[in-house]
Amino acid sequence: MSARVHDITLNRRQFLIVGSSVAGGLVLGLPAIGADHGDSERMIGYFIEIASDGSVVIGSNQPELGQGVRTALPMLVAEELDVEWSKVSVRQMPLGIVKTADGYTWKYGGQGVGGSTGLTSNWDYMRQIGATARQQLIRAAAERLGVRAHQCTTRPGVVTCGSLGTEIPYGDLVADAAQLDVPDEAPPLKDIDDYRIIGTQQKTIDALDMVTGRTRFGIDTVEPDMRYAVIARAPVLNARVKSFDDNDARKIDGVLDVFTIEGPEPGAPYTILASGVAVVADSTWAAMKGRDALQIQWHESANATDSSEKFWRENEAALETTGQVVLDDGDFDTAMASAVKVVEGRYRVPFVSHAPLEPQNCYAYVQEDRCHIIAPTQMPSGASRAAAAVTGIPREHIHVDMTRVGGGFGRRLTNDYVAEAAMISKQTGWPIKLLWSREDDIRNDFYRPGGLHELRAGVDADGKVVAWTQRLASGSKYYRRPNMPDENLWQAELYPDDFPKGLVDNLRLEYFHNTIGLPRGSWRAPAHTANAFVIQSFLDELAHASGQDPLQLRLDMLGDERELPYNGHGGPTFNPGRLSRLIRFVADRIDYGVERPAGRGVGLATHFTFGGYAAHAIEVTVSDDGRLGIERIVAAIDCGLAVHPNAVRAQLEGGTIDGLSTALGLEITVRDGKVQQSNFHDYPLARIAAIPAAFETHILPYDDVPTGVGEIVLPSAAPALANAIFAASGKRIRNLPIGDQLAA
Repeated sequence: MSARVHDITLNRRQFLIVGSSVAGGLVLGLPAIGADHGDSERMIGYFIEIASDGSVVIGSNQPELGQGVRTALPMLVAEELDVEWSKVSVRQMPLGIVKTADGYTWKYGGQGVGGSTGLTSNWDYMRQIGATARQQLIRAAAERLGVRAHQCTTRPGVVTCGSLGTEIPYGDLVADAAQLDVPDEAPPLKDIDDYRIIGTQQKTIDALDMVTGRTRFGIDTVEPDMRYAVIARAPVLNARVKSFDDNDARKIDGVLDVFTIEGPEPGAPYTILASGVAVVADSTWAAMKGRDALQIQWHESANATDSSEKFWRENEAALETTGQVVLDDGDFDTAMASAVKVVEGRYRVPFVSHAPLEPQNCYAYVQEDRCHIIAPTQMPSGASRAAAAVTGIPREHIHVDMTRVGGGFGRRLTNDYVAEAAMISKQTGWPIKLLWSREDDIRNDFYRPGGLHELRAGVDADGKVVAWTQRLASGSKYYRRPNMPDENLWQAELYPDDFPKGLVDNLRLEYFHNTIGLPRGSWRAPAHTANAFVIQSFLDELAHASGQDPLQLRLDMLGDERELPYNGHGGPTFNPGRLSRLIRFVADRIDYGVERPAGRGVGLATHFTFGGYAAHAIEVTVSDDGRLGIERIVAAIDCGLAVHPNAVRAQLEGGTIDGLSTALGLEITVRDGKVQQSNFHDYPLARIAAIPAAFETHILPYDDVPTGVGEIVLPSAAPALANAIFAASGKRIRNLPIGDQLAA
């Protein structure tokens, strides 16, 4: 779920608007400084608007889906600009792309969030924006006062000149600053010791709007002359429309049009999932009633015999054969043969749905030479490409507005719903609001891949792990990706530089692909969510089987702080000592070494994800009849520098709950080619009562560079829970979800 990381420096002719192009170059040929906005307000560049009363509007160029970038990124600008946070408001910016002779480039810097890069990819860029704006204000003041710029400095909202005893509010200087060229040399950035805003407890900019219902999500979009659309989607995976009878549908009051939506050919790369029938009406209710009245005949699908039972049987059979060896360090076979003890375990991780509380939706208005998109998307550039692909309209004539996103978790990296809305608007000529029902969303997702993992490790006479292998049979996330050779399908499922790379000398990874017809995509912390569960669970099994303490085994393997090469997302290095620090901390907080009564136990887990480090300690009770109670949670994160601590804590809480909810009861199953789940009655998210009040979150700062947060905190939650269950009951959880396994 990665997004491009931008290495950006400001050029004197791209003040505030330089960015990384799609091809990796810099945006060129844009205006140096912005323009006037009336007598009372002036704008510097595209990001910063300063009013005469000292209030400041800072543009947020990234989609906000709950991770906090709408607050955190403007905090970076405000810090370097040197203004009071209480004076700042935030404006959501649209997608900004510009066509050049070499293709399309970013107008406002790279836009899109995924892979926990929303903050990290903008860390330098947004601070440089604020620092350059402050520099220009200082230069403007110096020219007005007839002094050198180095004689001036700032305090929040004003430029001061100590030698003259003079200060000038920013609002009085913006017009002059806007006329200045930008020096070739970028201004210095603040030291961490001088931060007033970054790293401090600041209110989330739109929290009040969220809790009072004023925030507008995509599903709240209302535009003039808008019609409403839904799509009747195939009940069987990858089935296509053969014919349909819409006579009864057109009799529904308010139904305006009915027509087919052509989806991808079976097995072909997918821009959209739907091969179905669109119903357009003057209300959502009428559209849904019209859809209910359709009579549709479907072509036979090649996936009509797909089932979960078949999928797991095939995975079991695959692991009895030899797969694609994708990593083979050291002399694995010799080391395993020399081990005094070999431990093996198989773990099942199911397909799961993203299930955002806001189902997919999109507003699209396709006209002859232009298109307007309003969508809750993680990748507005992807929305632009999707609309261009189905309309033929050049991307520079497609305007994309981003709304607040009611849950993303990777689902809205894919803009299939944007393509659908644009197709319907192009067909009808009307502005269209496409809506998915909850059932549409659960049954037509890009699901987290399911897979069967086999782990085996050998230890020597001293209990040291001398050989380790992970063998995985799964449905790859890269299934039906364009231009994706079969030999690369493993790359989305196994990360070679993850634990225990560099910690065990003899290491082998092996992969088997299963072609079940379920669509697959990025689900929060993609492969980490599966691999952390199986690896951290297996470490506990390995410790118990070899007579070692689970905490001490981890500490022995991780060791002290040092930088190991890490070529995956979140690199270029991984420091296992940072995990040691975290797991020691959570173990101490939960009194790990204290003996507990029968039926009560503590589990630990830790993991490195996308550049960040996290650990969980969870205490549970398991009754004689198998009732599970989560009694206490300690969660800790090392994200380098926590720019917006309130958001980091919220992510620690939310990610932990998401991980536990998924582990407790969530699974997508297939029978006769049909997804069996449809809504929250059979896809049950965890209820409030399942999460204890004794829930601690801790931020352990490390250095002055932030890492991502949104995905980092989830992977270690499920294995900590499973390990706690074993400590309390002796029951080893190897298959997710936990469901009723304890009662059985």
